[in-house]
Amino acid sequence: MTYQLAAPLLDACVLAIVENEDAYGYTLTARVKEIVDISESTLYPVLRRLQKDLCLTTYDQPYQGRNRRYYRITDTGKKKLAFYKTEWELYKNNIDSLLGGKLHEQE
Repeated sequence: MTYQLAAPLLDACVLAIVENEDAYGYTLTARVKEIVDISESTLYPVLRRLQKDLCLTTYDQPYQGRNRRYYRITDTGKKKLAFYKTEWELYKNNIDSLLGGKLHEQE
């Protein structure tokens, strides 16, 4: 993809994924990679920031003799995601209007 994801949009993507179900780092990276080119080394600081901001909590679960760290969205994270969704709709509509040439038609 040509466009870079800014931190808030990347946060929104991660929160949207874990809103549906808890996920561990590798699966989160794989899901985000489906829409944008991102490495695990980019994603883990995002996960730490979202934890620090109380948007995510973690728990460990054994899997084939190792522990996997799962991420779960919190109520704070759900509120933040709702905010991001609203902001995204406004932003997307403005960009669509501009790229579609509709911005001047509204004036």
